[in-house]
Amino acid sequence: MTLLSSLTNRLFAAMAVLAVMSIGAVTYYATGAVTEQAEGELRRGLDEAGKVVEEYRRLLLDHFSREAKLVADLPKLKAAVSVNHPPTLKPIAEDYRDQLAADFFLVTNPRGQELARIGAEDPEGILQVVSVPIYIDEDAPQLLGTLTVGFSLDSRAAARFKALTNSEIVFAHDGVIRVATLPQETWPALTPLLTETGVTTSIRIGGVDYIAATRALSPHETGRMVAASETAPTAVILRSRTESLQFLSNVHTAVLLMAFAAVLAATLASYAIARTVTRPLGTVTNAMREMAATGDLTRRIPVSSSSRWEDEDARLLASSFNSMTSSIARFQREAAQRERLSSLGRLSTVIAHEIRNPLMIIKTATRSLRGGDVHGDELKTAVHDIDEEVDRLNRIVSEVLDFAKPIKFDLEPVDVNALCTDAARAVLPNGNGSDIRLHLAPELPAVVSDPERLRLALVNVLANARDAVASAGRETAPEAIRVTTARGTDGQVRISISDRGSGIAADDLSRIFDPFFTTRRTGTGLGLAITRNIIEGLGGTIGIASKQGTGTDVTITLPADGRSR
Repeated sequence: MTLLSSLTNRLFAAMAVLAVMSIGAVTYYATGAVTEQAEGELRRGLDEAGKVVEEYRRLLLDHFSREAKLVADLPKLKAAVSVNHPPTLKPIAEDYRDQLAADFFLVTNPRGQELARIGAEDPEGILQVVSVPIYIDEDAPQLLGTLTVGFSLDSRAAARFKALTNSEIVFAHDGVIRVATLPQETWPALTPLLTETGVTTSIRIGGVDYIAATRALSPHETGRMVAASETAPTAVILRSRTESLQFLSNVHTAVLLMAFAAVLAATLASYAIARTVTRPLGTVTNAMREMAATGDLTRRIPVSSSSRWEDEDARLLASSFNSMTSSIARFQREAAQRERLSSLGRLSTVIAHEIRNPLMIIKTATRSLRGGDVHGDELKTAVHDIDEEVDRLNRIVSEVLDFAKPIKFDLEPVDVNALCTDAARAVLPNGNGSDIRLHLAPELPAVVSDPERLRLALVNVLANARDAVASAGRETAPEAIRVTTARGTDGQVRISISDRGSGIAADDLSRIFDPFFTTRRTGTGLGLAITRNIIEGLGGTIGIASKQGTGTDVTITLPADGRSR
């Protein structure tokens, strides 16, 4: 025997190799495409971040230019400047500077002498200012002085830009880095970027790969730089390539896991195909079909002698099938014997228990009759008790016989709505007791079924609902019992019986269809077992949902064409 002598092994190997090659090619292509797209998105995002920095700086300059013009036109400032007295002007300048939230505020007279200065001319970052003249008369302008306000590209501004762009920010002037969101020890590595333009792809700082974009911030048309040089400042925007492409590592892990799952699935699929499509399995299938039709477990599959070209899996399957049928036949005989003994024991116990009480009542009644001095009312009571207990014994025997003997169905078209109405009338013959409300779907299609058997099943369920409502003391509650019919799928008909009774305990819910299981003192435990046998014999299904103290819902589904199995 060689490794590939079995068709199962050949299919196994072929499917595994094909799956590995296909997944490898797809993984290689997908990984390359995703990486390229991620790099492009990173570059576009970096370019957009540079535009945001420049646009935000321009907006700040425009804002301070407008605000400076408004402040310069205020009479209070003009009056203070006209007296040319710094102590008078300083508190006014501080107030306006606070209102503008400016980092720098300067007022000079027509000769350029400072009247008030608030803020350092050489701050931590790069000072950006605008200057406007202060006039006293618009028709015949008379220059009173100059107002200069501005803001600083400092660490706070860099932090704001970082939050806006999700990028690291560097501000430099005259080739010197003045402020950055990265630690100061990394600044020497950032200095070469100040002479670059565009995007640099190979910057590694502190063990992290960055992509950087360098932008020269254009001077504002209404402002000027308060610095040693009039050159425009430079901004460097950096984004971590390592962090941005971190998701690719997760993608690679997910792809590897999916590849492993796909190979495993392909392996299992190849094994399943080999086991289901090989030619020798036809013989086994035919034998199984015959055994299912006849129930003959003595059927055997001939196993030929070993051959070089015969599939070893087929030989093993045939031998295993023969052994299995022999074992099933033996186990079936033993199980049937055990089941008969067990059922006989349970049946004997239930019948003995159920018959003892009626016999004791009958014995008591006959003893009172034997006394000879029985009066009219006592005689009627004794006879009534005997008659009632005889009916009870007869009901017990009838239920046991119904459960024990095979059910024969007489199928014919049935009006389910009429049958539900009749069953409700049978449960409450006098119209007294619990409130049973019928919600019957109009134009419900007829189904092929056994009307007498189906009516018996519905009466059993409705009787249980009536007893549950009575035990909970809710007979007069609105819709204490509700019967609903509706169309199902594929022509099916669904019957729902709901009650507002005492409900079923969760521990008992899984046993309610077991023969001889009951929670009622006078029950035999066969009613629901017989009901399920009837419904399933008609090709339908029955399900019960219940909550103790709330009520019970019973759902019966019937096929349109009678027995389906």
